[in-house]
Parts: sequence; C-alpha cells; structure tokens
Amino acid sequence: MRTQVGIIGAGPAGLLLSHLLHLRGISSVVLERRSRAYVERRVRAGVLEQGTVDTLVEAGVGARLLREGLPHQGIELRYDGQSHRVAFEKLVPGRSITVYGQQEVVKDLIAARLEAGGDVRFEIEDVAAHSLEAEPYLTFGGERLDCDVIAGCDGFHGVSRPSIPPGVLQVFEREYPFAWLGILARVAPSSEELIYARTERGFALHSMRSPTVSRFYLQVPPDAGVDEWPDERIWAELKARLETVPGFTLETGEIFEKGVTPMRAFVAEPMQYGRLYLAGDAAHIVPPTGAKGLNLAVADVRVLTEALDRFFATGSADLLDSYSESCLKRVWRAQHFSWWMTTLLHTFDSDDAYGRRLQLSYLDYVTSSEAAATTLAENYVGLP
Repeated sequence: MRTQVGIIGAGPAGLLLSHLLHLRGISSVVLERRSRAYVERRVRAGVLEQGTVDTLVEAGVGARLLREGLPHQGIELRYDGQSHRVAFEKLVPGRSITVYGQQEVVKDLIAARLEAGGDVRFEIEDVAAHSLEAEPYLTFGGERLDCDVIAGCDGFHGVSRPSIPPGVLQVFEREYPFAWLGILARVAPSSEELIYARTERGFALHSMRSPTVSRFYLQVPPDAGVDEWPDERIWAELKARLETVPGFTLETGEIFEKGVTPMRAFVAEPMQYGRLYLAGDAAHIVPPTGAKGLNLAVADVRVLTEALDRFFATGSADLLDSYSESCLKRVWRAQHFSWWMTTLLHTFDSDDAYGRRLQLSYLDYVTSSEAAATTLAENYVGLP
C-alpha cells in the first residue's frame, strides 16, 4: 500500500492536513488509534482565532462553524472587585474570536474527509514509523504503508516524536504548580463574553459552548482529583471567584462533564527529522490560559501544507527544510503569551505580599493602557 503523505493522528491537525492536501491533489492516509466516537466526543479547546476560522472556511469545512459558532468581539478581565473589557472591535478592527468546540471541528473534518472519499482509519494499533531518513514507511496491524512523507499529528503522548532518535531533539518544558478543573454544564452562559477572573482564591474562567451549555474552569492544586470536587463545591467556588463585581449573578445547572487538566508548557526542537514532520501537540503544549493549542496546530498545518505542495509540484524541498524554523517563531510567541496570561491571572503559593500587589499593578497597567490592551488583543485573536 502506498500514499504520498502518511498521517498519524485524527485530531484537528491530522484531519485538517489531510483535507488541505486533498484540495491540492495530494493523497494521504490518516491512522488513528482511538475510535471515531472517541475523537468526536473528546472535549478540548473552544476558542478559535481569526486565522483558524478563515482557514476552515476557505477549506470548505466552515459552514456549521459559521452557523453555530459564537463570535466574540472582546473578553473581560475581572480582578480586585473590578471588571474591565478588552474590546477587540476597537483595538484590532476586523478581527475577533469564535467559540466553537474542538470536537465540533473534528466532526466537521471527519465528515468532509469521508464525503470526499478520504482514507481515515480508526482503532489502528501498533503504528510505527520507519526509515525516516531515506524511504519512510509506517507499519500497523501487520500492514505496511509506504509514503514520501510522514506527518506526526498524534499529540503529546503519540508515537511520532519518540520515533526520532535520541539526542536529536532539544526539549524545553515547564510544569506549573496548579491545574485546571474544567466542567461543562447545561446552563445558559451568565455573560455574553469570556470572563477571566483573578482572585486571592485562585483563577476562574467563564466560557461557553452554545446558548445552552457553559464551560467553566477553576485553578486547583496540581494533585487535585475529580472526586474531591462534588458539584456543590464547584458551584460554590465558581460563585466565590466570579461574583466579585456588583450586579453579576452566576447561573448554575446540571454538570455533565468534569476533568482535571495539568498546566504545563512543552516545546520540542526541531519539529522535523528526515521525512517526519511534527505538528500540533506532538511538538508543543501551551498552558490553556492563552487559548493557543488548537490554533497553533492549525498554523503548523498551514505551513506544512504549503511546503508539501511545493515539494510534490516541483520537487523542491526548500520549504520542507525550513518547516521547523518557520513554525517555531509562532510557537514561541504563543508560549510567551500563554505564560504571560497564566502569570498575570493565577495565584502562586510562592508569591509574597509584594508579588501579589505587583500582579494587581500590572493588571491595572494592561487595562488602563491602550498599547498594553492592544498587545493582549492582537495576541489573543491571533497574529496574521
């Protein structure tokens, strides 16, 4: 069996890459170890940058996104008993974000690939990459897939990155001293826009998935377990961290999903080895405070698509050779923004009174300086 691009992973990165290559007349096979039902239910990111929305729409997979997604022209920073809106329509005219769950993006991409006759295989075990420096191929379940290029889009715990020989990659990582407890609840959002709340009790985020489903996050200890957080405790803590400004009441409802996400940052350099190219979480992880994970994966795929198109059309590998360098500029910019947002809004046990007062002073600067607010807005909606 042979294809031009063997893709490991049917998350947003792998599926979008396969679809964009299809539009350029380039064949691919996508291999995913999980079931279709699992990847379509897996709740992850929900904030899409302007560039991500544009990419999906231009690729012909944005109809439902445009119909059901929730466009936002700003976010709210809430701290010290005050509420401050960062107005995208004023600071970055013509650019915004759209709230649309990652699992919905995955559903749209799977439907598009199958409708186009794409080869997407689920529940594939024992995938392994071979001969990365010469004539690459993948093996799985007793089969062999020869290909010109392998794209590793299988996430942080996938097989792609470990296929690179020891000593080739340089790894940069940071573990944060807290985690996020995330929930989905059947309740209408209590705010029209996202609320980022910094309190002495810890960080909280009010988000949404639809007019009837809300998404919330709480900063919790890194070793927190879901069992420690019954519904009543979650709502009480969310109220304590969000009902900090006059006139705001948090509506509650049935919690139907909850989970704890560790907060970490990770970058592997370079994002390529031989004819293996890493994209998305296989190469980098960012703290979710900056809402960059899915958007970085889409940015990687855009760069890789252009490079592969050049390679198969002309035989030139110049863009493939510079793939990692091109992607890492954006990756590190996103790492910095995510670190900055995380540091700005979370409480750290290591901070003394000086450190906490300094944090409030910097929040005052961000919300009172148009230049600082513009920097936040530009990074949040996504760099061109």
